[in-house]
Amino acid sequence: MTGADPAAAAREALSGLLAGAYALLPDTVALRRNIHRFPELGTHLPRTQRAVLDALAGLGLDLATGSRLSSVTATLEGARPGPTVLLRADMDALPLDEETGLDFASQVPGAMHACGHDTHTAMLVAAARLLSARRSKLAGRVVFMFQPAEESGGGALRMIDEGVLRTADGSNVDCAFALHITTRLDSGTLHVRPGPTFAASDRLHVSVRGRGGHASAPHLALDPVPVACEIVQAIQTMVTRTVDVHDPAVVTVASVHAGTTANVIPATAEIDGTFRTLSPATRQLVREGIARVAHHVAAAHGTHAQVTLTEGYPPVVNDAARAAALHDTATALLGADRVHHLPHPFMGAEDFSHVLQRVPGAMAFLGARPPGIPPEEAADLHSNQVVFDEEALATGAALYAAAALRPGIPSVAERR
Repeated sequence: MTGADPAAAAREALSGLLAGAYALLPDTVALRRNIHRFPELGTHLPRTQRAVLDALAGLGLDLATGSRLSSVTATLEGARPGPTVLLRADMDALPLDEETGLDFASQVPGAMHACGHDTHTAMLVAAARLLSARRSKLAGRVVFMFQPAEESGGGALRMIDEGVLRTADGSNVDCAFALHITTRLDSGTLHVRPGPTFAASDRLHVSVRGRGGHASAPHLALDPVPVACEIVQAIQTMVTRTVDVHDPAVVTVASVHAGTTANVIPATAEIDGTFRTLSPATRQLVREGIARVAHHVAAAHGTHAQVTLTEGYPPVVNDAARAAALHDTATALLGADRVHHLPHPFMGAEDFSHVLQRVPGAMAFLGARPPGIPPEEAADLHSNQVVFDEEALATGAALYAAAALRPGIPSVAERR
């Protein structure tokens, strides 16, 4: 390979991928809509698992299913030696009642694919079809990771425990890639950055204990309600006064609950929320700050605060080399006008972070905002009215396949 033009080699490897993905688009959309109509929550997704297995049948893949969750792992062996590349899609839905009005809207009360996991799954199946047809061009192997329980339950960790990062011959996965669809960005565009891309997300719970009494005589009680309100405000001030704006944190109190009726001062008030950070140092700083503020504000009013901080997903941190490789590969596939550097991390959380803690790789955003809708008017992820431009699924499928064909790791032949 010495002296070869890298750009020409990339174009040759990716030749026909996008056209092939568009040819598969009707089947990709049909699979997406089938999964969308019948969303499933958590770790147990038997219908979705069956749909994926049926869609992968006949492709010559080594198929395996999880023992503790409804996962699917499919392995494709290339024609030549090379790296093992993992491509991941999540499959679970959210506990929402859909209000999109789509003719393929959820038929399951209290469940909806509002985060686009149905599109991720359909795109990865299409990528498996594209790569299976190009086995002769593939150096190494591809592991397709279809994961339940991203929204809750830590499905990535469970699949890791069951061996998704090790192949049947005992070798390790060399790198990993994933896409996340979004309506925030123009349809058919890819956005990627090195370093932190999604935030760590942890839970906070504060229980303020006072002394109950009659609403007419607060001086005879010890009212926890105003103390809880002061703790909420003090936590926000703590963040703005102690956290470096260049290494940000977001603390959101989403629930404050106290009391049962209008004329009774309750004995306790409960506070629930999340805090999101991008670095271990700020994560620890915020943990300590929440506990310090809650305990001391409560003590200042003669009440007692019990603080529970529950660790959630770590941040998604893209490997710089793999992010650059994905950017270059996407540019060769789509053109420079459709590939962009993501300027800022997204403060949501993703359990693909567990994969990237063990394997270098990258997660990127795929734009899928419906045409004609301004960005500020498009329903966002986790909205029960979110709608995606399904044409973007062809771009996503081609990008998944391209990442496997050109992962940025030299093949055995190229190393020589």
